[in-house]
Amino acid sequence: MSRPTPPKATFLTTLMDLPKNVWSSIFRNPLPSNDLERSATSFTNFFLHIHPVKVHKNSLRPTYTFGLGLISFFLFLILTVSGILLMFYYVPSTQQAYDRMLDLRGSVAFGTLLRNMHRWSAHGMVAIVFLHLCRVFLTGSYKKPREFNWVVGVILFLLTLFMSFTGYLLPWDQLAFWAITVGTAIAGYAPIIGKDIQFLLMGGTSVGQEALLRFYVLHVAVLPAILTLMIAIHFWRIRKDGGLSRPEDADPKVSLEAMENAVTPKGSVPEPKKLYGFQGLVRGPLTKVGQIPDNTVFSWPNLFLAELFTFVVTLSAILVLSLLFNAPLEEPVNALHPPNPAKAPWYFLGLQEMVSYSAFWGGIGVPGIFVLLLLGTPYLDRGPKGVGKWFSRDRLLANTIFITFVVANIIFVIIGTFFRGANWAFVTPW
Repeated sequence: MSRPTPPKATFLTTLMDLPKNVWSSIFRNPLPSNDLERSATSFTNFFLHIHPVKVHKNSLRPTYTFGLGLISFFLFLILTVSGILLMFYYVPSTQQAYDRMLDLRGSVAFGTLLRNMHRWSAHGMVAIVFLHLCRVFLTGSYKKPREFNWVVGVILFLLTLFMSFTGYLLPWDQLAFWAITVGTAIAGYAPIIGKDIQFLLMGGTSVGQEALLRFYVLHVAVLPAILTLMIAIHFWRIRKDGGLSRPEDADPKVSLEAMENAVTPKGSVPEPKKLYGFQGLVRGPLTKVGQIPDNTVFSWPNLFLAELFTFVVTLSAILVLSLLFNAPLEEPVNALHPPNPAKAPWYFLGLQEMVSYSAFWGGIGVPGIFVLLLLGTPYLDRGPKGVGKWFSRDRLLANTIFITFVVANIIFVIIGTFFRGANWAFVTPW
């Protein structure tokens, strides 16, 4: 006698189980409630696996990093999304670009909001990446084993500047046209190859259709691809270099005897037992097991909640700015009537101010030396002290030199913005 076959699942049952089945196919583990599940969640999810299973408590201190690296990344995401949406409507043509800007402002749904978000995110990213670079330097976080990642960070800062510079031309108004004219003229001061670089950027001897097309391709394709790759390398190296830097006293001092007792208590029979988990066998701090003091916490939910909070604050700030302040749009391009004075974008005004004193040294010499010093800093400053501490006394000379350069550039930017009038003569803003 044959066994009765079990009843087949009805269509209604399958439909009711559909959300659960979809969820379990994407997330292999339920929401974690203990340490083992937290570890498994990080390992089995692609986006969570980018993070370490555990993160040091010092990395979560708001006053240590101020979330500047995360804010920079989130601004890049906002720029990417808003930029893609703007690409659906923008045309890189000198005949249509300005009219498209007017349409975005007047007839395209949410066009003004999108352009405002893109504009203020771009300016914000330049400022925040710069502050992030300052934070890393002033806490000595470029030292061994993070030398190469510091170099990657400096390159990311330069790419951010160039990314914003190429996007500055796209509205094709008087502000954009003459700012790029001044900016490309500064590049022409470089010895030997300066004119070639200037011609390569503009596609000719003046800013026109060729320049607009080249800046557009650089802005929407070439630079975002390079920037994405460098950001991925930057994050990867943070993991491989042992996480964010921290001072020596951030971890409790544990003697070798205490470590041995934590693994094999006194009075027990010694057994072969590993001191470190497999995930600890990477460059940087090892993952301790047993009863050895550990100043780390699980990334889920500690790090993820911090990241979510930072994202919400960043997005909210950009939305508020975009609702309160519209991105500027001046008159259409008129190559015969330049504004007086014609000024570069604000982040290049320091260069323009220095160029007014010396074309070569202001535009190429001093900035070039500063960039080379930044790139070479971790290989010149080999002392192990002063890592992970703001304004450490052990790094007084290095911090003083860096702050001097930074303050000087900020002063030049302020002078160029508020104290330069017609024919680049000194004026008073009040």
